[in-house]
Amino acid sequence: MAWDFETDPEYQSKLDWVDAFVREEVEPLDLAFPHLQFVPLEGKRREAVDPLKEEVRRQGLWATHLGPELGGQGYGQLKLALLNEILGRSSWAPIVFGCQAPDTGNAEIIAHYGTPEQKERYLQPLLEGECFSSYSMTEPHAGADPTLFTTRAVKDGDEWVINGWKFFSSNARTASFLIVMAVTNPDVSPYKGMSMFLVPTDTPGVDIVRNVGLYGEPVNEGSHALIHYEDVRVSEEALLGGEGQAFVIAQTRLGGGRIHHAMRTIGMAQKALDMLCERALSRETQGSILADKQFVQGYIADSYAQLVQFRLFVLYTAWEIDKYNDYKRVRKDIATAKVVMPTILHDIAWRAMQVHGALGTTNEMPFFGMVHAAGVMGLADGPTEVHKVTVARQVLRDYSASDDLWPTQWLPKRQEAAKAKYAQYLELEVGNQ
Repeated sequence: MAWDFETDPEYQSKLDWVDAFVREEVEPLDLAFPHLQFVPLEGKRREAVDPLKEEVRRQGLWATHLGPELGGQGYGQLKLALLNEILGRSSWAPIVFGCQAPDTGNAEIIAHYGTPEQKERYLQPLLEGECFSSYSMTEPHAGADPTLFTTRAVKDGDEWVINGWKFFSSNARTASFLIVMAVTNPDVSPYKGMSMFLVPTDTPGVDIVRNVGLYGEPVNEGSHALIHYEDVRVSEEALLGGEGQAFVIAQTRLGGGRIHHAMRTIGMAQKALDMLCERALSRETQGSILADKQFVQGYIADSYAQLVQFRLFVLYTAWEIDKYNDYKRVRKDIATAKVVMPTILHDIAWRAMQVHGALGTTNEMPFFGMVHAAGVMGLADGPTEVHKVTVARQVLRDYSASDDLWPTQWLPKRQEAAKAKYAQYLELEVGNQ
């Protein structure tokens, strides 16, 4: 019987190196160059960051989500989960390790579905860390519901003409190209009538109307673009994976990405718990340190319990993906991880903020950023509520309705059946009495 909670020693040594490297070399980038991780490297930033990327490459940890033929290590989801847990502590870490979203997912689908020409033009620069990409799927009126998408791509000779609006196309302002989902056949199911296109951002007709920021960011200085595609012409070679394949490609892209998000969220939540505990041991009030207060002890216990349970579940889900190599088979657990993730981060960050008192609410501590990130995680890659519906439907598949008036666990009926099953023993016992 195989059952183990240990990481093999060779990979654990790599994780130990990553842990120290991120803490000592990468986390300081968050403070030295805040909010610039998706701005193309130049000048002093390039001088600071390029050597770190090279060190990651020397350690064999660059873009580990991809196979060796693409410059990665071909790590399975379990190893990636353990790595992403550490990278989640720093906004710059995914950039330094060549595994930042949305570029990881975009690279995976180009690697899987792209032509040799598409891989050379779009994938290789992504793998080298020399450009960024944007996944342009959701729409202002429809959100992430593909059945309501209206952006169209119409064939005109040997070109496709794209018209429509897309919203929250992350990193479009600094991306070299976009992956655009559009309706190519409105007469069939949306799940079979949409296609994806690789579109350079400087293509005529691509209009970034505004860059929506998250709370606290300056107006029009955010990274989530509202894009108007107006008579955008691309060649036949821009079609990714074949006509009508957009939904299949999207599911391939999102499955592993949700596990990466979950483990990075765990890393962030662990950081909040670390700060909570340090503050509890450092601050004294009302005659004793905070760690002696039962309310604070409750915060610590609840946070630890939530985090450990979620971490084990996400690692189990990653293990399932590696074992079965089938995202559909693991769909229920992937969706469950997505559902639980924002609550875990919110709860732990909020408790840590409370224990820090007024200081915790200021921009001198990161807690409100974490709470805000929890809100973002509740919507990214599909709203939590949609994933709850998915989980419920998947769970219900393992059950069937009772064919009787009463539930199968109705005690009077079960007692009657039990008495009938053991009647001879019951009769003997009654006789002896």
